[in-house]
Amino acid sequence: MQLTRYTDYAVRVLLHVGARDEGSLSSISEIADVYDISRNHLMKVVQDLGQAGFLTTVRGRGGGLKLGRAADEITIGQIVRHTEAGFDLVDCSSCIIAPACSLPKILNEATAAFLQVLDCYTLADVLSRRADLRGLFGGFQPLKKTIRKVTEDVVGEDVG
Repeated sequence: MQLTRYTDYAVRVLLHVGARDEGSLSSISEIADVYDISRNHLMKVVQDLGQAGFLTTVRGRGGGLKLGRAADEITIGQIVRHTEAGFDLVDCSSCIIAPACSLPKILNEATAAFLQVLDCYTLADVLSRRADLRGLFGGFQPLKKTIRKVTEDVVGEDVG
C-alpha cells in the first residue's frame, strides 16, 4: 500500500510542529522551507488538519501552528484514516469472478491489519528522538526571525 503525497505532507507538518517546544509556534513558510514543499499545498493540508483538530492555528502577529492535542493522543492510524480517501486495494466491482472470489476479503483483512499497526503508534512515538529531529530541521529560530526572513525575501531588503 502506498500513501498519498497529501498524507505524507500531513505527517510532515505534524512532526515539524510536534518537534517544537511546548508553547512554541511553527509557520507554514518555515515548514515549506525545511521540506522544500509548496506553501500553497501546505496551506490546504494545514487547513484540513486544523478543521480535524490535529492542529490549532493562532492568527495574527506572533501567530502560527501548534498541535491541536497532545502528541500522545494522536495515532498515526488516525492521521492516515483522515487523509486517505479510501483503502480499496483493488476494484472488483466489474470483475466477472467477484461473486466467487475470496481476494477482496483477504485484501480487506490485510488493510485492517495495516491500520491496526498504525493505531499502535502515536505521534509522540515518532517524535521520541525530538532533539535529533530538531537538528535535522536546522534547529528552530524564533518565529519572529522566520517572519523577518520571509519578509526580506519577498521585499528584498532588510526589515530588521
